[in-house]
Amino acid sequence: MNENVTTIHITEALSSFRIINLLEKYPNLEKITCPPSIYNRTSNNYIDALKQLEIEVVKEYHWGASKQPCDYEDELLQLANEGYKAAEIAEMLDITVNRVYYLLRRNKTKLDTNTKKHDYDEITSLRENGLNPKEISQKLNIPLRSVYYILNKK
Repeated sequence: MNENVTTIHITEALSSFRIINLLEKYPNLEKITCPPSIYNRTSNNYIDALKQLEIEVVKEYHWGASKQPCDYEDELLQLANEGYKAAEIAEMLDITVNRVYYLLRRNKTKLDTNTKKHDYDEITSLRENGLNPKEISQKLNIPLRSVYYILNKK
């Protein structure tokens, strides 16, 4: 229960069950915002019932992820610079992979781009010594597609 919240934004159509859950979770709710597509799918009876409870339902766009910095952004960038994959970072920080990609794109100037993920010389040397791409991938624990990319790069 969050008593400080007076305005929320929803992305699912209101139902009686959803309204009850929102009222329990936000007892001081005064305003609900939602995209026009959700507003149009919401029954007028629900909107009228919320008005009687002095809760306003308003059409409002909320495009994309929040532009405000989040408390885990520095840690995310550090993990990315250490070489962790997006899925691993998402699991460690308990966020979605899409959120990780969004924050990495937003902060690409803060990423250490000078580090190579894979040693090109080592991969080509192993190939010259007779290992096939699959064996190189397994030996170095890197994706097979990366091995092919490096070997075919001219």
